[in-house]
Amino acid sequence: MEEKAIRQDLNVFGMTCAACSTRVEKSLNKAPGVERANVNLVTENAAIYYHPSETTPEALIEVVKKAGYDAAKKMTKEEKDAVLAKNFRREVWQFVLSAVLSLPLLLTMVTHIPGLRETAFAEAIGQVISPTVQLILATIIQFYIGARFYKGAYKSLRGKSANMDVLVALGTSAAYFYSVVEYFLQLNDPTRMAHYYFETSAILITLILLGKLLESYATSKTTESIAGLLKLQSKEARVLRDGKEWNVPLEELSVGDRVVVRPGEKIPIDGVIRVGESSIDESMISGEPVPVEKKAGDEVIGSTVNFDGALQIEVTKRMDETVLQSIIRLVEEAQGIKAPIQRLADRISGIFVPIVLVIALLTLVIWYLATGSFSDSLVASIAVLVIACPCALGLATPTAIMAGTGKGAENGILFKGGEHLERTAKVDTVIFDKTGTLTEGKLEVARELERLPEFHAFSLALESQSDHPIALAIQKRLTDHQKEVAQLSLDRVRNKAGHGITGMIDGKKVAIGSYRFITKTAAIHDADRQQVEQWIRSGQTIVALSIEEQFAGAFALSDQARAEAGEAIRALQAAGVKTYVCSGDLEPVVANMARELGLDGYFAEQLPGDKSQLVERLQQEGHVVAFVGDGINDAPALAASDIGISIGTGTDIAIETGDVTLVGHRLTLIPDTLSLSKATMRNIRQNFFWALAYNCAGIPIAAMGLLAPWVAGLAMAGSSVSVVSNALRLKRYRFADSEREK
Repeated sequence: MEEKAIRQDLNVFGMTCAACSTRVEKSLNKAPGVERANVNLVTENAAIYYHPSETTPEALIEVVKKAGYDAAKKMTKEEKDAVLAKNFRREVWQFVLSAVLSLPLLLTMVTHIPGLRETAFAEAIGQVISPTVQLILATIIQFYIGARFYKGAYKSLRGKSANMDVLVALGTSAAYFYSVVEYFLQLNDPTRMAHYYFETSAILITLILLGKLLESYATSKTTESIAGLLKLQSKEARVLRDGKEWNVPLEELSVGDRVVVRPGEKIPIDGVIRVGESSIDESMISGEPVPVEKKAGDEVIGSTVNFDGALQIEVTKRMDETVLQSIIRLVEEAQGIKAPIQRLADRISGIFVPIVLVIALLTLVIWYLATGSFSDSLVASIAVLVIACPCALGLATPTAIMAGTGKGAENGILFKGGEHLERTAKVDTVIFDKTGTLTEGKLEVARELERLPEFHAFSLALESQSDHPIALAIQKRLTDHQKEVAQLSLDRVRNKAGHGITGMIDGKKVAIGSYRFITKTAAIHDADRQQVEQWIRSGQTIVALSIEEQFAGAFALSDQARAEAGEAIRALQAAGVKTYVCSGDLEPVVANMARELGLDGYFAEQLPGDKSQLVERLQQEGHVVAFVGDGINDAPALAASDIGISIGTGTDIAIETGDVTLVGHRLTLIPDTLSLSKATMRNIRQNFFWALAYNCAGIPIAAMGLLAPWVAGLAMAGSSVSVVSNALRLKRYRFADSEREK
C-alpha cells in the first residue's frame, strides 16, 4: 500500500521577493521524499507534503538552509508575532538611522543642480558636507545598514539564482565604489573635478527600507482575519474538580472535564451540555442572528456565547480539534497553497532578474559608447537595476489570495486553497443536492397508509439502523412503538445506497425504502397505488414498506424549501450561472421543487453514483461545475465536480469534504462565494497589470537616462505598496447577502 504524504509547515525567513520564494520552492520540490511544496512570500510559510519514510522535517529545514535561507518548524502565532515584532522594530530603527545619515547627503544634491550649484548656499553645503564626510556617512549606510542586501545577494547567488537583493547590491555598490574611486583620484589630484554619487547609494537604501516598512505594514493587514478569529477564543475555562471551580488555561483541558459557564460568558471549548439549559448565540459560526435553544445532551461550540442559563459542559474535543481551530487551520492552509496564476508570476520572476542584469549592462555600454561619460552611463544602468526589482510582481497574487480568503473566512466561506479560489471564479453551472441542502432537512411525516398490522413496528425496526434524515423523521413519528420493536428479532440488515434497507424480522423478509424500489418486487393494490401517486404529485417524498414482497404501507414526508433558496438561485442566474437540483426522489417531487424555486432544470431518481456521472457528463459538455451538498452523502459528486461546495452546520463544519466549506447554512453564501472568487481574480489581474506595466514602462525610461536612481528607488517602493494596497481593497468587499453583512 502506497504511503500517504503528510503535511509539514515551516517558517522561512530571509525571503525578499518572488525569486526567493521560487528558489526555496524549487529546492524543496527536488528534495527526496517531497511530493509537493508551496512557499508563500507574504506569510513566510512553506507547506510541504512529504513521505515520512523518505525524509524528516529536520532534513527539509536543511534543504531550505542550503538554498540560502533560514527555516524552523512552524511557530505558534504568538511566537511568530514576537519574532515579526522584533524584526519590525529593528527595521524601523535601521530606517530612521539610514534616513538621518542620508539627510546631509541629500542636501549635497543641491550642488548637482545647474543654476544652484554656483550659489552661496550650495557652496556652504559643499564646505560643511565635504567629500570625506560623505564617504563616512555613505560607508556606514552601505555596509552596516545595507549589509542585509549583501547577505541576501550572496545566499541567492550561492543557490544559483538571482533575486531583488542582487539588483540592489549591484546598483548601490556601483554608485558607492565609483564615488570612492573618484574620492581617491581627487585626493591624488586636488585640481580634478570629481563626480560623487554617495547620495545615490545612500538614498536608494533608505527608500528601499521605507518601501519594505510600508509593505510589511500593509501585508500584515491581510492576515487580520486569522487574528480576528483567534480573538474569538477564550483563554481560560472554569473547571469543576472535586466540587470546586478552578480557572485553568484551555491547553490544560482534557476530554471529559466539566466546565462551568455562567450567563453572558463565552463557551470556552466544544462539548456537550450535562446540566442546565440556555439559549446560545452561534452567529459567529452559523451567521444566524437568532439564539439557539440548548438543553442537556445538546452539543455546543467553543467561542459561542451563553445567553441566559448556567451550564455545566462536558469537554468532548481537545483545544486543537475544536470547530474554531478547524476554521483557522483551513484559512491558514488556504493562504499557504498557491493559485495556478501564481506559478506564472514565479516563472516570470525566475527569468526576470537575469534579463534585467543584461539590460543594465547593455545600458552601461551603449551610454558609454554614445557619450563617452562613464558617470552618466553608470547612473542610467543603476536606475535600470533599481526600477526593475520584481517585488510588486511577487506580491501580486499572495496578497490578493490572503485578503480574499480572509474576507471569505470572516463571512463563513472557507476556501481550501488558492487553486480552488481561482477555479471557483470560472464556475458556470451549480448543481444542488435537494434534501438538507435546498430544503430545511427537517422532514416530517405528513401522511401514512397502513395495510398490514406490523407496518409501524417493522418500519421503526429497520429505520433505527440508519441516521439518514428520512429515517430520523420516521423514527420520530414512531417513538410510541419502541416496546414492540424491542421484542422483534432483527437479522441480515443491509443498507442499499440510494434505495433503502432490507432485513429479516422474525423470519420474514422485509424492505423499506423509496416507492420505486419497493414496488419493483412488492404487489400493491390499484387503490393504494392511486393514493400514493397522488401524494407524489403534490411534491411529497414517499417511503414504502414491504413484508414478504407484499405492500405493507407507506409514509408521505414533507420538507420545506429554505427561505433564502429562491434568492440564492436568482442571484446565481443573474450572474449567468445555470442552476440544477439533483435528487434520488421521484421525478414529480423533484420537478415540483424545481418549478417552485425557478431552477433551470432537475435530475430525479439519481443514486450517489449517478450524481457523479451527471457531473462528469456536464464537464464533458464544456461546463465548469460546482456541486453543493452536505459533504457526506454526496462525497462522490463533490469529488467529481470542479468545485465541491460542502455545507456545514454547527459542529459539522469540521468535516473537510469538498473544495469550499460554507460555515452555516445560508444558501446566499453560494453566489457570494462565486462573486468573491471573481473579485479576487480580478484584483490579481489588476495587480499583474500594474506590476508588469510599471516594469515595462520604467526600464526603458531608466535606460534612456530620464530617471534618477533615487526616483527609481522611490517608484520601486511605491509599486510594491500600491499592489498590496489594491489587494487590501478586498477587505472592504461587500457581499450581496445583506443579512450576513449585518
